[in-house]
Amino acid sequence: MFTGLVEAVGTIMAVRDIDAGRELQVRAPFADLADGESIALNGACLTVRTRGDGSFTVAAVSTTLERTTIGGWSEGHRVNLERAMRVTDRFGGHIVQGHVDAIGRVLRVQRQGSALLIQIEVPPEVDELLVPHGSVTVDGVSLTVNALAAPGVLEVSIIEYTERQTTLGGLTAGALVHLEGDVIGKHVRRLIESRASRAEGPPTAP
Repeated sequence: MFTGLVEAVGTIMAVRDIDAGRELQVRAPFADLADGESIALNGACLTVRTRGDGSFTVAAVSTTLERTTIGGWSEGHRVNLERAMRVTDRFGGHIVQGHVDAIGRVLRVQRQGSALLIQIEVPPEVDELLVPHGSVTVDGVSLTVNALAAPGVLEVSIIEYTERQTTLGGLTAGALVHLEGDVIGKHVRRLIESRASRAEGPPTAP
């Protein structure tokens, strides 16, 4: 599990195709990674395969490649990194599972004082989980829903610190981002769907 607080920005050093999908070597400032450890790259939870001097490798299987933008990453691509939280960690963001629900598209980036307003087109499965001032994860970063600008349009506000410490400050119109909806909202949606289904009951015979 993660909290959406980015610890570092890594850089893709190499990409190669493997039988299971694709392997990525990532430059990162972590000196104590362990083999098999979970780490989120732009919000996608992957497993550390090997460790090197200032780098590590992960593999994205075909299912992950289909559901994320990882298939388009190449050498030099910058990614937000977060290691799985420990029980003793401060819970500074919100509950983030590292499961990318959908891919969003940046519609607009606008400077407003010291903040950066970003509007993102989101698909229905994420849009229905959004509430004003609720939580959402964008490329692995825990953010507050600043506004629901229009149906299917999410607006977030990036403060100067987040702009400097993550990749979000470099977003431009047309960029694709990973989205993860609030897990609490997912459980509420499932509960409502389940109750609605039971209320309808089995079809009656004519």
